[in-house]
Amino acid sequence: MERVQRRVVACKRCPELRAYCAEIGRTKKREHRDAAYWAQPVPSFGDPEARVLLVGLAPGAHGSNRTGRPFTGDASGVWLYRALHRAGFANQPEQRDRNDGMQLNDVWITAALRCAPPHNKPTPGQLRNCAPHLAAELDALPNLRVVVGLGAIGTKAIVAALSAAGYVFARKPEFAHGAEATASRARAPREIVLLTSYHPSRQNTNTGVLTEPMLDAIFNRARALL
Repeated sequence: MERVQRRVVACKRCPELRAYCAEIGRTKKREHRDAAYWAQPVPSFGDPEARVLLVGLAPGAHGSNRTGRPFTGDASGVWLYRALHRAGFANQPEQRDRNDGMQLNDVWITAALRCAPPHNKPTPGQLRNCAPHLAAELDALPNLRVVVGLGAIGTKAIVAALSAAGYVFARKPEFAHGAEATASRARAPREIVLLTSYHPSRQNTNTGVLTEPMLDAIFNRARALL
């Protein structure tokens, strides 16, 4: 897994995204003007022996692109890590930066895209370029049992990665909050359950599309499946 993450950070498959992240790191946001931005592809985070994999969308320009850790430094991370703590997957509810002492147990957090995209909207080509990183992580998680797709793009990315790895879904996965689908494969047999959740973005949390009890239900279900 360490080798996979080194390849992520060194990735240059999307020069336009590397340039965009670097520019954001130079111009910064007023409230973070004294921060040293990470401004490069964001490696995944968590327990390399995890049985649960979370797949989000992409780093935020002034969140993960600044802190260098998934879902850290923005509103989405506030919701996610608090929910993980309530479910017993994180040692603390608050996140701030890579040195805040956050530790995850039985959870690995990744994303469909590892660089912050303009307007938080990755292109199909950028997602294809990044897909091999997710495939490599699947191979490096030997204990995986549950996958949580956070948002439609993250869900689509992990469904494609599982299918490419030889997994066959018992029924076609659908994206809806709380939906489940089971995938299995004959080669190196194991079964993985896919759970789908609305992304904890401000667009969803500020409007009530996603509430804390709804997010808690996802991780409580993941815990029950384990």
